[in-house]
Amino acid sequence: MPKIYLVDVTNRDGVQTSRLGLAKLEKTMLNLFLNEMGIYQSEFGFPVTKHETNYLNANLELARMGVLKPIILEGWIRAITQDVEEATRLTNVEHLNLSISTSEQMIKGKFQGRKSKEDIIRMMTEAVELARAKGIKTIGVNAEDASRTDMNYLIEFALAAKEHGADRIRYCDTLGYDSPFTIYERVRLLAEKVKIPIELHCHNDLGMAVACSLSGAKAAIDAGVDAYINTTVNGVGERAGNADLVSVILAIKYSSGFKGKYLLDERVDLSKAWKIAKYAAYAFGIPIPMNQPGVGANAFAHESGIHADGALKDRRNYELYDFEELGRGEPEIIETGRRITAGEYSGIKGFRNVYERLEIKFKDDKEATKILELVRYANVHTQKPLTEEELKFIAKYPDIAKKIFTMTPLEE
Repeated sequence: MPKIYLVDVTNRDGVQTSRLGLAKLEKTMLNLFLNEMGIYQSEFGFPVTKHETNYLNANLELARMGVLKPIILEGWIRAITQDVEEATRLTNVEHLNLSISTSEQMIKGKFQGRKSKEDIIRMMTEAVELARAKGIKTIGVNAEDASRTDMNYLIEFALAAKEHGADRIRYCDTLGYDSPFTIYERVRLLAEKVKIPIELHCHNDLGMAVACSLSGAKAAIDAGVDAYINTTVNGVGERAGNADLVSVILAIKYSSGFKGKYLLDERVDLSKAWKIAKYAAYAFGIPIPMNQPGVGANAFAHESGIHADGALKDRRNYELYDFEELGRGEPEIIETGRRITAGEYSGIKGFRNVYERLEIKFKDDKEATKILELVRYANVHTQKPLTEEELKFIAKYPDIAKKIFTMTPLEE
């Protein structure tokens, strides 16, 4: 039976959110946490965006070292040959998603009459062929605004992508326009006609991103092909956000329509949910909503007499899943006395104290000074106190960290 795989797009779609963003170190930490969580793929950035180059190549180096493994690191580019040329020139990326608009609205509204439907398919197929010729191992083709695209044209577009070497089609509900019912019908027809794995990329403009993602995945599997659901940590994303990673996992594992009926990638480890949700909230500077499924402050809180009594008698009365499954339950210690932190103006003594508390020792002052300099750069980079995991990463992979913090000036 086909499976559901998760492709997290926090480091691509999430960071495009207006008034939000992540430092390259924070993007790297998210990739590490996604890998720990068993997520199949991370859309980790933009290979043609120059300020991403060192970060992307450093993370690809971590993958070659076996640190970021088995997660697949995939870049997002436009479905044009120029982007394929630039992506493969600037980076060592091996997996790409190529995106182009397919709806009548966007072809007219974005290209302003300069491109026809035939032009769109030609541009996309040329880009796919070039990517394959450049040695790209897996190629996804994104139909932007697929939910508002004429169905016959969407099928024609997807067939052309498949014939020229695409591995899967990303059905983008770019404006959150679909309902769970319409996306099921459209994706099932698309999958049956084209017979290619389908990626579901749903936005939350109408509050249905998770429901539509699952319905689209069900349609793909019912049609006999694998489904790849795009998620972001805590649902962060453009406008009203994307499908929340933890909510999608919980819905597949525990909803009546999916539990025991549809297969989720067995590597997914829900026990890492609390850790990654907390980190993303800190990195983005957005508190986790208290009613967020699984990881919100009230996800397992009971106050009313009937609910509290029922939960105390048997948690299954009012809880579909256990908080321990999400990595929750351990007490969190908050320092209320003296605390020494490491930052951009730290001295060597305070810095060594911080690392001693992490049980990390340096062989000599030279090594300690090297790491201190990197920690200073990291703090300039993130503009917030570094987490324990970030400090440990810098100490363990100083050469990689140096590359991540380095911005190469634009070429003349």
